[in-house]
Amino acid sequence: MKNNFLIRYFRESWLELGKVKWPTRKDTINNTLIVIVSVSIATAITAALDYGLSTLVRYLVERGR
Repeated sequence: MKNNFLIRYFRESWLELGKVKWPTRKDTINNTLIVIVSVSIATAITAALDYGLSTLVRYLVERGR
């Protein structure tokens, strides 16, 4: 019974994969570049905020002494 289930599962999965509209190479490269640029921008913003806030905290701590 389990063998039939597994065979049917894999057969149906393989058929479903045939129905998938896979992205073209151009689409994949374009989407990858969009992700890289977006992550780079988010990283730069986070780094700038981190630097600015840590500088502010350092200033406030030094001023409080």
